[in-house]
Amino acid sequence: MPRISHFDIPVDNPERAQKFYTDVFDWKFEKWDGPMDYWIAKTGKEEPGIDGGMSKRIPGQIGMTNTINVPSIDVFAKKITGNGGHLIIPKMAIPKVGWFAQCTDTEGNMFGIIEMDEKAK
Repeated sequence: MPRISHFDIPVDNPERAQKFYTDVFDWKFEKWDGPMDYWIAKTGKEEPGIDGGMSKRIPGQIGMTNTINVPSIDVFAKKITGNGGHLIIPKMAIPKVGWFAQCTDTEGNMFGIIEMDEKAK
């Protein structure tokens, strides 16, 4: 059963936002060594939960985005659109991580799906 595995926080000022989440929740951030500016958020291991990340906001983007691991982007993209959802950002590679797409459900809520694949380019 696919589960939420990651969250993404869109920000205008990464330094300010990192300070906020560190001061409030004691989260730790480290710069991702990938092709875009992205910071991995470590939220701890003491309690159940997931880690996430932080990226520069795309114009018009609001709220956090949860990402759900799926075994196949192509299969789940068809399931999403076939059940009234929409693809906002079609399948794209996140190099050395996997394949990602951003979607909305029937109520307009945004979420991501990811197929892990270290060979993605």
